[in-house]
Amino acid sequence: MKFFLPYLAIALLAFSASAQIITVEIKLDQDQFLPGETLPVTVRVVNNSGQTLHLGADADWLRFNIVSADNNSAVIKNSEPPVIEPFDLESSHVATKHLDLAPYFQLKHAGRYRVVAGIHINEWNSDVASKPVDFDIIDGAEIWSQDFGVPTAETNRPPEVRKYILEQANYLRKQLRLYVLVSNQSRTSIYKVNAIGPMVSFSQPEAQLDKASYLHVLYQSGAQSFIYSIINPDGAITQQDVYDLVDTRPRLSVNDKGDIIVVGGARRPKPGELPVVKAPDEVPATVK
Repeated sequence: MKFFLPYLAIALLAFSASAQIITVEIKLDQDQFLPGETLPVTVRVVNNSGQTLHLGADADWLRFNIVSADNNSAVIKNSEPPVIEPFDLESSHVATKHLDLAPYFQLKHAGRYRVVAGIHINEWNSDVASKPVDFDIIDGAEIWSQDFGVPTAETNRPPEVRKYILEQANYLRKQLRLYVLVSNQSRTSIYKVNAIGPMVSFSQPEAQLDKASYLHVLYQSGAQSFIYSIINPDGAITQQDVYDLVDTRPRLSVNDKGDIIVVGGARRPKPGELPVVKAPDEVPATVK
C-alpha cells in the first residue's frame, strides 16, 4: 500500500489531482503534551468530487505518520490505530473522525514533532494527505509521588503496586499546569497522564490517598481559587471542584468516618447547580 512512503513523499500527495477535490485536515486540541498524555486528534475529510466515496472498510483507509521535526526521523509505531468503520461519504459532505494517537506511537522524548493524516480511496487507487501539524512533547518536573496497591482478582496474591505522580510543566511557556500520572512502581510504564489544571508557581499541592486508593489533590490555581480533584487508580479524574478563599484557606482533612474532605473556603457552584432564573413572561401569573 502507499502509506510506507517517507514523510515528505506523503506530504506531497496533498498536491495531487485527487487532493484538489478531496481535502483531508488534521487538528489537535492543544500544542503541547507530556510523554504518555492523551493525544486527541480530529480528522476531517471533505468530499467535493461529485460522487459518493466508500470509506472505512479497510484498516489502511486512514493512516497517521509522526516524525521528529528536528531530523525528519519517523516515530516508531506500537500498532496501527483502529479505524475500521465502513461509511459512505456523499459529495459536498464532511466526515469527521476522532482518535487518541498516544497509545500507538512511542512519544517518550521531549521535542517538536509533526503529524500527517492520509486516506486511501480504493475506487480511484489514490491517496490524499493532510497538511502537517506540529506539536511539542514537553517534560514535567515531579513534585510528589506515592506508591499504592491495586488488589488483584486472586485474593491469595499481593496487590499490584502502582505509583501516583504529580508533575508541573510550563504549558506554552506561559502557563504552569499540574498533571497527574499513574505508572507502574518503577515508572517504566505510564498507564495514564491527565492535566488537572492551571496552577500558580508558589502553590504546594496537598495530596492524600483514601481507603480505596483514590488520590485527593488540592492546590492553588489562582490568586483566591483552589482546585480539588479526585483521581482513581487508573488515572481518571472522577471529581473536580473549585474552591474560593473565603474567610479561611481550603485544606484537606479526614472526617470521623475516615473520609477525605475539604474544610475551609467555599466551594464554587457548578453551572448545573445554579438556580434557573426565568424571564418575566415565563413566570405564571399570580392568582388573586
